[in-house]
Amino acid sequence: MTTKMSVPLEVPEGFARQLGFDSDEMLAADFRVTLAVRLFEEGRLSLGRSAEMAGMHKADFMNELGRRKVSVINWDEDEIRLEFGPRNA
Repeated sequence: MTTKMSVPLEVPEGFARQLGFDSDEMLAADFRVTLAVRLFEEGRLSLGRSAEMAGMHKADFMNELGRRKVSVINWDEDEIRLEFGPRNA
């Protein structure tokens, strides 16, 4: 089940244009992508869920992560140790 939520956000008049957006809708879409990127970066959302939140396909979201210099591999230290640490034979 999917729930949609709307979060009101007040910005000064002309803010979207000052930031280089053609419309308030474009600014809102960028805010949605920025939030999805941040939640992915913090490890709070998976890659798939983040892409869904951003309204993008996974590959496009991965490209957006790269554009924003955010690593697609989002492992914590324990996961890195498990994957690359010394192996017990």
